[in-house]
Amino acid sequence: MVPLMHAQLEKLNLKYPCRQQQIQQLSCLLSPLIPSPPSLIVHGTEATCKTSLVKHVLDSSALLHAIIPCKECITGRHLLERTISACLDALETASGQTIDRSRYIRTESLSVLTVHLQTLLSGTQNFVLVFDGVDEQREAPHTLLPALARLSEIIPNLVVVFIVSFARQRMLHTSGTPHIHFPSYTRSEAIQILSLTPPPIYPAEAELPANYTPAQHAEDANWLWPRFCAAIWDSLAKNTARDVLSFRSLADKLWPDFTASILEGVHHPREFSKILVARRALFQNEDTLIERVVPKPISSITRPSHDLPYYSKYLLCAAYLASHNPPRTDALHFSRFASAKRKRTRNPSSTLTSKSRATSTLTSTTSTTLTNPSTSRNRKIPRRLLAASPFPLERLLAIFHAIVPNKAPSTADVYIQVATLTGLRLLVRGGTTAGDVVEAGARWRVNVGWEYAVTVGRSVGFEMEEFVAE
Repeated sequence: MVPLMHAQLEKLNLKYPCRQQQIQQLSCLLSPLIPSPPSLIVHGTEATCKTSLVKHVLDSSALLHAIIPCKECITGRHLLERTISACLDALETASGQTIDRSRYIRTESLSVLTVHLQTLLSGTQNFVLVFDGVDEQREAPHTLLPALARLSEIIPNLVVVFIVSFARQRMLHTSGTPHIHFPSYTRSEAIQILSLTPPPIYPAEAELPANYTPAQHAEDANWLWPRFCAAIWDSLAKNTARDVLSFRSLADKLWPDFTASILEGVHHPREFSKILVARRALFQNEDTLIERVVPKPISSITRPSHDLPYYSKYLLCAAYLASHNPPRTDALHFSRFASAKRKRTRNPSSTLTSKSRATSTLTSTTSTTLTNPSTSRNRKIPRRLLAASPFPLERLLAIFHAIVPNKAPSTADVYIQVATLTGLRLLVRGGTTAGDVVEAGARWRVNVGWEYAVTVGRSVGFEMEEFVAE
């Protein structure tokens, strides 16, 4: 015999799909028609309808009950006082009379709680006391759960229900306590639950196309939404959004982008395969799994940036040049004589001579390439496309002092700035040597690309193109 009426069971089954077995178990154990067990454990992972289903079963059975959210209780005494307050609220609501609360103000221990509950529940029917999330109670002693379970032994008309995430073996130090398990929803169950409330394809502020009725709109939404949820589960939510709440949040986040082509008139709502191929990037990007308070700015090219000090930017440029320039070219690029010669103004005749020499060289190179095909195979790759080479710390400091326009002051501790760049992973220490970050025998590599180095150099007025070896 099922204590709840058939109509009430059907209503609960429609409200909580895929929980028929748990509804029947709760309706049998928490019933005013048959004796209830002194204590009951309801366990399962998050977002499995434990609390809401227990509350609705108790409301349907017309049993006096009080639900205490233990997560909101800061200390053990706060939990005890919250329990007495919830019991007083439930009794006042059932009787319609005001109860004098002055005698129940101080609830300092479980003994005082037992005395107060005996006074309140004397002469009443069965009363169900539900502790929701009691396993997450703060500052809870090891004897809290067994002591709360013993309340029903002292007060005969009291039933204590514990809602926990994981039921440990002999958690209440008693035997014969019934357990009701709420398993996680499977793929088909999660899709079935989300399919009960499909969102509209066209928002409320958007107008429907011509000859497209609201009935057709609702039918297409009911057809497209379950297939969209199945694609999300298989691609993203299977391993990262196992509960229904996070699954629903992820689906609602991706739904507007998925239906954008329908709003633009490119696809029909029934062309799910074409929409899936066109919007496949939505199911491959894992950034949607990150909950953000401020939406991420949309940009075509996203480049990393760091707010570095003035001399740290020069150090980073020097590190890039040390990693991509051969050591034999340092004297050519960074000596004072070479820089002065490079800045010297050329006369028109020398410019013309160099241009004619370059033209003749290009002509001879082209003819040689046409006659000798092996020349194209020996063409050199630009050094900026190659991997960064390691360099010693002394070479980095030498290049740094050569490219800085003015002498670095003594207050700019170069070694500390090298350690800072290492902490930001802009410089990487080569090898497996351990010890000090700025050890003299260590070798380093730059960990940034060409575009980033050019951006950092131009922020301080330093042109990288003039110092990079070809």
